[in-house]
Amino acid sequence: MASLLEIDRLAIRFGATAAVRELNLCVEQGQVLGLVGESGSGKSVTALAVLRLLDPAATVEGAIRFGDVDLLALAPEAMRQLRGREIAIVFQEPMTALNPMMCVGEQIAEAIRVHHPEQSRRQLREAVLEAMDAVALPDPACRYQDYPHQFSGGQRQRILIAMAIANRPRLLIADEPTTALDVTVQQQILELLASLRERFGLTMLFISHDLAVVSQVADRVAVMRQGLLLEEASREVIFRSPAHPYTKALLGALPTMETDIHKPLAVLERAADAGALPLRECSPGHWARIAI
Repeated sequence: MASLLEIDRLAIRFGATAAVRELNLCVEQGQVLGLVGESGSGKSVTALAVLRLLDPAATVEGAIRFGDVDLLALAPEAMRQLRGREIAIVFQEPMTALNPMMCVGEQIAEAIRVHHPEQSRRQLREAVLEAMDAVALPDPACRYQDYPHQFSGGQRQRILIAMAIANRPRLLIADEPTTALDVTVQQQILELLASLRERFGLTMLFISHDLAVVSQVADRVAVMRQGLLLEEASREVIFRSPAHPYTKALLGALPTMETDIHKPLAVLERAADAGALPLRECSPGHWARIAI
């Protein structure tokens, strides 16, 4: 299967601080890659690098290829044309991502208008209503003029997803899209993303610190810590036979129905620099920084 997104030796620094180190990732067409790790591991910084939205103070090295295009080498205007049309992102906090002073219909319309200025106002409205319907927002025509504060948290997240899929992107980056939601609404959003993936053939980079969430959506899982990729494998391998101690600790810190309530969950110990160990292929398609 052809790669849609390929990250090659990506390194990101902010002054003397290394946020991402020598990262290699590949997302195949139609695949969902789950990128997991604790806060500060480099997940969201990687997503912003793909979209070229990092602060100008950041130093970025390596290559990020989207199909045949090296995103880091694109001219700013070409990147603006691609961002939001070919690659879209859903952020984790809808109340800060949405403009409280604009009705939601106009916010979705603006995401379409940027890439389709030729569309009439009627065409834009039809496209907005179609996007709102695709994410199962109730009564799109009636709620077009409503403002973000008039929607629930789950509905606001659906609005962000509608903005992201309105232009039918080839790659959707979901950056902690369920973090601010309760468990019931979280499940609804995961089911929505699964249905949109099937309906539109979406390729996804799904970022989360929650392994339970990733287990429901990802085909492959990549585990990061301190800016390093520590392990990558299929979902089944990661959850059944992880190789890296950090991955094992993450899974051990996740309660399940089989967890012994009389025993403490695993604790994530302060880690030594795992960069001293190279990535090794433990088995076909399973890579980890472990000594062999």
